[in-house]
Amino acid sequence: MSTLTTAPLSTILPRLFAAAAAADAPGRAERHGLSPDARAALLADYRAFYGQMKDCYLPISEETGKLLYLLARTRRARTIIEFGTSFGISTLYLAAALKDNGGGRVIGTEFEPGKVVRARAHVAEAGLQDFVEIREGDALETLSRDLPQSIDMVLFDGAKVLYPRILALLEPHLMPGAILVADNADDSPEYLARVRNPANGYVSVPFTDNVELSMRE
Repeated sequence: MSTLTTAPLSTILPRLFAAAAAADAPGRAERHGLSPDARAALLADYRAFYGQMKDCYLPISEETGKLLYLLARTRRARTIIEFGTSFGISTLYLAAALKDNGGGRVIGTEFEPGKVVRARAHVAEAGLQDFVEIREGDALETLSRDLPQSIDMVLFDGAKVLYPRILALLEPHLMPGAILVADNADDSPEYLARVRNPANGYVSVPFTDNVELSMRE
């Protein structure tokens, strides 16, 4: 039995997804009606947007969570970077994989202090605190220092406009074969252009639910 499919995580995750569905429904419906240009303008001012979303979970899907777990286990990941921790749902999937891999560390980053507190509490409730470090602040600062020498996997799930800049910070540390998962990747065309160009050293394919899956060559 894996950490993912046994208590306490097997009971925590359904509860968090239910809470996310209730909390995020109004905002999701409002954004769904926006034109592409209006949506791009909303996401461009990422500090204002995520400040408005401070009480929203904005989680990955359950399918994407399982994908993260599978990829981290298959890659035998030891070091994972998570850009955009929010309330820590994706963190739990990644930390569960590290535990089942025999150890490692997820370095997450989140600039909403209230979300950091909640995410750390969820990680502790799941008994996974030994595998997780959550850095509070803007990821352009928190991921510009004290990074592992080698990174096995990255989840992009923060401000979409920052995906290319975060990738640039992490790129010198990416191991050959490192896995990149970008949620809502269609909202970051510059990121997609970079990872889909073989000249930049990636193999990349669009995956389910607006997820881009890439590998560092």
